[in-house]
Amino acid sequence: MMKFISRKPLSLSLAGMIAVGAGGVWLSATSNAADEPPKAASASAPAAKVKPALTVTTTKASSGNLVIKLAANGSVAAWQEALIGSEATGLRIQELHANIGDVVQRGQLLVSFASETVKADLALAQASLAEAQANLADAAANAERTRALQTSGALSAQQVGQYLTAEQTAKARVESAKASVEAQQLRMRHTRVLAPDSGIITARAATLGSVVGNGAELFRMIRQGRLEWRAEVTASEMAKIVPGTEAVVTAPGGTQWKGKVRVVSPTVDAQTRMGLVYVDLVPDANSTAKPQAATASLAFKPGMYAKGEFVMGSSQALTIPQQAVVVRDGFSYAFRLNADGRVTQIKLHTGRRVSNAQGDLVEVVSGLNADSTIVSSGAGFLNDGDTVKVVAATKPANAAAASAATVAAVKN
Repeated sequence: MMKFISRKPLSLSLAGMIAVGAGGVWLSATSNAADEPPKAASASAPAAKVKPALTVTTTKASSGNLVIKLAANGSVAAWQEALIGSEATGLRIQELHANIGDVVQRGQLLVSFASETVKADLALAQASLAEAQANLADAAANAERTRALQTSGALSAQQVGQYLTAEQTAKARVESAKASVEAQQLRMRHTRVLAPDSGIITARAATLGSVVGNGAELFRMIRQGRLEWRAEVTASEMAKIVPGTEAVVTAPGGTQWKGKVRVVSPTVDAQTRMGLVYVDLVPDANSTAKPQAATASLAFKPGMYAKGEFVMGSSQALTIPQQAVVVRDGFSYAFRLNADGRVTQIKLHTGRRVSNAQGDLVEVVSGLNADSTIVSSGAGFLNDGDTVKVVAATKPANAAAASAATVAAVKN
């Protein structure tokens, strides 16, 4: 009889072995996990970004006596320009004694005309005068004898009248001859053209050998070598300027001359709404040259365009560097440094702008206290609430390098 083995105990034994093996694996995994160090929290969650601090320099507003200046532009012109013309008619230019740029003195010879014709006419007039004087002497002698015989009745009344009339006619002819001589002498003087005043020759129309007419222009000159600056200002600015106001005018080459207002124009141009202020320019006080010589040799020339400033006085004002002012949306702002290293954007009401040894300055009318610390360089890259890193300002000699370094730091 075949015996059958029961499968139930075998199944239970196999299940027990599997359970024991699984438990061993679980215990091993648990042990290995306990031995490993915990992973950094940054691996599971990204850290929050921290905005870097911008590198800036700071300054404080300064209070002092601020010179009030009014800037303007205008042209340089001759104080007075003299036109030197010819008073001779139909004469040929024989010699020219001056040219453009020459500094001449009053009474100096400029042009000589050919005088042969005038000399001949003068000699003829002098001969006519001598003849008239001889006729007058004869007529005067006859008239004297007539007066002596008038009471004797030897001469009729008609004859007496004729002799006396002849004397008067002879006198008139002498006077006419004298006038002719004087006219020819005047023509002779006109053959030499002299400078009417001291100054500088600026133009020459005379040509050697040409025959000119009466009134023809020969030269132009700046009287006394004096120049003036004709500043263009608005009507409101004209009201602030009075004769005697000092001005400093700068030529395109950088040369500066001082001057004083001579007169303010009584009218304003209807098209531009600008008026002219006439400033007498004075050469460098250290120059020993005469004014006309200095004008001819230095940087200011008639016709050039120059800028200048009127010195209107001075007043107390609070100023900050120009670079500390940031213009946004049409308004001026500055950044005040707080104790926590952050900046606060403050709105400013600005006024005058000046330049001195410290650089370009802006007057602060309102919005800033005198004891406030503000950002001077790098302000254009800041926003309200930004954190900044303050560094010391460099020396003026390295101002350009410092500015470049500041910008680089801000960009980085």
